[in-house]
Amino acid sequence: MTPVNNVRPAAPIVAGNRVELQLLTTLKCNLRCSYCSLGVGEVLGSQKRASYSAAQLEQFVTTHLSGKETYFTLYGGEPTLNTRFALEVMRRFPTCRFNLQTNGTLLDRVPDEFLSRLSNIMISVDGGEGVTDGFRGKGIYRKVLDNVAKIRPKVAGSLTARVTWWSGDTTLGDFDELARRFDYVYFQFAQDEAAHPPQSVSRKKRVLTQLVERFFAGDALYPIVPVMGTVRNKVVPARINEISAGLTQCRVSSNLLNVMPDGKIFPCPDMLYARELLQGDVVENWVKSSPLQPHPDMPCGDCEAHHFCRGNCMKNLHLAYVIKNEAWRKHVTEPVCELIRFLGAEVDRHRPAKWFAGAPLPVRRAITDAEVYEFCEVMP
Repeated sequence: MTPVNNVRPAAPIVAGNRVELQLLTTLKCNLRCSYCSLGVGEVLGSQKRASYSAAQLEQFVTTHLSGKETYFTLYGGEPTLNTRFALEVMRRFPTCRFNLQTNGTLLDRVPDEFLSRLSNIMISVDGGEGVTDGFRGKGIYRKVLDNVAKIRPKVAGSLTARVTWWSGDTTLGDFDELARRFDYVYFQFAQDEAAHPPQSVSRKKRVLTQLVERFFAGDALYPIVPVMGTVRNKVVPARINEISAGLTQCRVSSNLLNVMPDGKIFPCPDMLYARELLQGDVVENWVKSSPLQPHPDMPCGDCEAHHFCRGNCMKNLHLAYVIKNEAWRKHVTEPVCELIRFLGAEVDRHRPAKWFAGAPLPVRRAITDAEVYEFCEVMP
């Protein structure tokens, strides 16, 4: 349809039929992880409690997201420090799905009603015990695993280990241990200029090779989300567009709204300090489409991984190619893209289409339809 008077229709607020509201219920945290992204711009700790009401949130959803399937991620800071507000939202939206992203240290204290409503819990670790405790504090890894065992009988949804892959010392054994303890393991390459020197990239590649070999080795699902997602995107590429509606797989460009405790909305939870990216406000009841979108200066279209990656992190791409942060491009964006290209090549070596054709039906269904894809990025 040709726009009337050459005026093009406004971009949709959310692409596709689903929208994830990530509610930062507090910016307080009981840990002080050495690499915390909220430490940038003095965001961490700046807002203690949500100052908007569940009723205001409902009015915002009714006004702007009508007709979309809305689901929620409870985030922070550490969201288990504010379960009161989370429960108010859960009761206000009784038919919606809820995800929790937590450091896991306080899970043994949260109410059963809260746990029973969660479709998924993403619990942050950094690899094995030594690496995790090095970044998060002595004893944290064991505390988290103990809490996972305590809450598992109370949780009907899935439990996902969310690994910030910083260290080159992280091993296949570390991932194996997490795969035994959790339903899924998701990893994201650390976003820090010190995280990916050449020696560390080489070590990560060796582990990626081992992860992919383990994934294709047996009939049972090896539940490492970025490997699962890469296989899905290569074997059933139409699934890439089902949530993103043709935009990047990084959900900040398509269907993720991050709501600060004061009600301000930003597209990316790691760029809450960037006031120029303000996208909306629950209290003032307005929202616009995400300002973090593919840009002509981003070189993704010419990349060999584009057919399965489709943009792994808009923050990394934005800082590197739009803001022109050369240090970030050199030390973060380019090494991460190199690792993703390597992951794709390793998957190709195992002839994923042939493997998928012979895989048991439950494994095929998990690869194509796992709900966990809606709670984390498919690419690392």
